[in-house]
Amino acid sequence: MTFVDEVKNAVTPRAALLVIGVLGLQLLFIASYVGALHKPKPTDVAFGVVAPRQLSQQLVDRLDGLPGGPLDPRTVSSAAEAREQIMNRDIDGALIVSPEGRTDTLLVASGGGTVLSGALERILTQVEASQQRTVRTVDVAPASPEDFDGLSSFYLVVGWCVGGYLCASILAISAGSKPANQQRAVIRTAVMALYAIAGGIGGAIIIGPILGALPGSFWGLSGLGALVVFAVGTTTLALQALTGIVGIGLAVLIVVIAGNPSAGGAFPLPMLPDFWRAIGPALPPGAGTWTARSIAYFRGNAVTGPLLVLSAWAVVGTALTLLLSRRHRSGRDDDHGTETARAAGGSTAA
Repeated sequence: MTFVDEVKNAVTPRAALLVIGVLGLQLLFIASYVGALHKPKPTDVAFGVVAPRQLSQQLVDRLDGLPGGPLDPRTVSSAAEAREQIMNRDIDGALIVSPEGRTDTLLVASGGGTVLSGALERILTQVEASQQRTVRTVDVAPASPEDFDGLSSFYLVVGWCVGGYLCASILAISAGSKPANQQRAVIRTAVMALYAIAGGIGGAIIIGPILGALPGSFWGLSGLGALVVFAVGTTTLALQALTGIVGIGLAVLIVVIAGNPSAGGAFPLPMLPDFWRAIGPALPPGAGTWTARSIAYFRGNAVTGPLLVLSAWAVVGTALTLLLSRRHRSGRDDDHGTETARAAGGSTAA
């Protein structure tokens, strides 16, 4: 047997295509993570300005004209309103101008990401210094001392996502990469739901009572975790029902390669390039990270949109899994009917 024949026996065309696919995922992983995170800088950060009427618009224009466009400033009626908008996650910070002294107040929320709050402090310190003024910083939603750089919520959601697609992958490939019938698809979906509940509660126990890394509602985080795990798991099941084992790679592409760097974890969304900033909120890691931070630090505000995103992934994934299993079963029934007809025809001819 020649060397070429040995290669053909050792590496089938299907295996070669899968290896090429893995190489593509590897290169996409590098491009996505490095592209998103290699040069973070604030851009169009929603920012409030509270100042005397005669100075307000002038200050907004000055902040809007900063090189690189780091801020998207808008006037806010009062300091109390600025605090409320930060807690509602409508803005990421605010400058309260003192009409009497030369020391102004910068409101930030490190619970939404310490990197972003630190960037706002540096920017406003320079702006104030150019006007011979100083600034003091007040953190209205401080990150937990046990939550370094506000990353705990991100890693919690990443763990839930990993569990979701790994569990779904095991369920799908344990007896073939496609569901053989609708009953099996229903069972897998039910198992996925039970696993999601266990994973959500388990993650909330670890992040809260055991490690004390995140404050906020234990049951709120548990429910979020169950939804994240189920959304990612059912999406993976649907992709595998549609494409076979390639579905595992597609799930990795969506969740890991596209979802994780755009989630706003290591760097909040206003510090990411436009592409990743745009896709992040629509993917499970981004929606989950935003919601976890809202539960932990922002009184559970501004979670309706992200929860709808996660619910949409869960509903569509479940529906596709069940529908594709019915189609697969229908195809098998048709094949069985054809074979029966052929056998009958053969018997008649005999």
